[in-house]
Amino acid sequence: MSFVSRLVATTNLEQLRALAQKRILRRALSARDLIAIGLGTMIGGGIFTTIGTAVKGAGPAVMVSYLLAGLTSFFAALCYAELGAMVPIAGSAYTYAYATLGKLVAWIIGFALLFEYGISAAPVAQQFSAAIQDVLKSVGIALPSWAQQSTLVIHGAWWQPFSYDLTHSQYDVVGAAFVLLLSALLSIGIRETATTNNIFVVLKIAALLVFIGAGCFLFHAVNFHHFNPMGWGKLSPFGGTIEANQPLGIIPISAYVFFTYIGFDTATTTAEECRNPQVDVPVGVLGALGIGTIIYCATAIVLIGAMPWATVPVKDPLVAALAPLHQPVLNWIITIGVLAGTTSVALASLLGQSRIFYVMARDKMLPAFAAAVHPRFRTPVVMTMITGVAVAILTLIVPLNELLNLVNIGTLIAFSVVCAGVLYLRWKRPDIPRSFRVPFVPLFPILGIVFSLFLAVFGLSRTTWIFFTIALVVGLVFFFSYGFWKSNPAEIEPVEEPEGLAE
Repeated sequence: MSFVSRLVATTNLEQLRALAQKRILRRALSARDLIAIGLGTMIGGGIFTTIGTAVKGAGPAVMVSYLLAGLTSFFAALCYAELGAMVPIAGSAYTYAYATLGKLVAWIIGFALLFEYGISAAPVAQQFSAAIQDVLKSVGIALPSWAQQSTLVIHGAWWQPFSYDLTHSQYDVVGAAFVLLLSALLSIGIRETATTNNIFVVLKIAALLVFIGAGCFLFHAVNFHHFNPMGWGKLSPFGGTIEANQPLGIIPISAYVFFTYIGFDTATTTAEECRNPQVDVPVGVLGALGIGTIIYCATAIVLIGAMPWATVPVKDPLVAALAPLHQPVLNWIITIGVLAGTTSVALASLLGQSRIFYVMARDKMLPAFAAAVHPRFRTPVVMTMITGVAVAILTLIVPLNELLNLVNIGTLIAFSVVCAGVLYLRWKRPDIPRSFRVPFVPLFPILGIVFSLFLAVFGLSRTTWIFFTIALVVGLVFFFSYGFWKSNPAEIEPVEEPEGLAE
């Protein structure tokens, strides 16, 4: 096989569908569980901690930013639903790219998903750490200053030789321990993980509903006058200013809040663990996105109605909005929502990342040990714990809030590829049975590609693109050193199938 043929080699769809019937992983999830897993990643650190910055950057028009990000996600969600039901294999966008656009594109998407799932879990864990430390401080307990948060001190700019100042750096011990605890839970079993996640999803949605209900008593329509004070933003390629934490205008804010939508596609990473993936995956993907969008918009409307947008604080905006009610119990409810939200987001992110690595290892893009399934727990324990340790180290030493834009760019690129995959398969393989079909093809998939690339190009900064490109080059070096030679689309089989598996 020639070099170029290897790069564009694709997996066989019939082989993938047959592999899905082997039931290596435990099939224990329902459509309700998938909706909860999607919401577990969507609703959490984003809506609780970034909405203050979003309102500062767009004013009352932040609702338009949320809707634009939601519309982009909607077109992608339809494509995820079709491919997830048609190819019920773990791996999400990586698997779909491998089946449609070839090995090289699949690796790039698998690498991009590392930003969406793995890296995004670290700042969320840091948000949990900050919230739990606030609770401890309220009862007079404070950690040593060096163990409260990650503030790694680096001498030298990123393009110059630099050195780490370990003496003056701080470490997020709580956040790192939190990640390791969640990884252990993921290793025990998917059913236990889903049950825990469902509980946290109920708690955080309940907290947001309490905020919406209580905030209605403080609602003033006059706060929506001068609806769009910042305009649409700087509409020039790579002109976003998000890296400075001061995005202005609807478009940059839409790219900024896009982080809050990341997660509905997590449902597709667990397709092999669904009882009826042909039905459960579409319901889970679209259900999570629809419920999440409604909650986001309602929260933004009530927040702006409760206090003038210019006075909304960046930190704890929901608590500040309810302060005039003088009800301490409301503050505790919001705090519980933050803790539950960040827990479920980190849990779902780690789940998605471990499953993507599992599938890449099964395809021999990664070493085989990463695809080993535990005979009792029926989960990829080794890869789950390796992922957990890596994320815990990042959480411990590196402040990753500035990397949220890398999470966004990786996800937007993945969305574009999934939409392109639907177009390709509709043209190349129209004969394959589809239990769910994207309506208005080719219009909707094309709109998904256009909207995703528009937000990535016009909403994110040049610096974000530079860092993503550098990281991608590093990933490609590993690909051409290992996966390019080891993987063979014609030989995709489970690396290690446990004996005596019982349903």
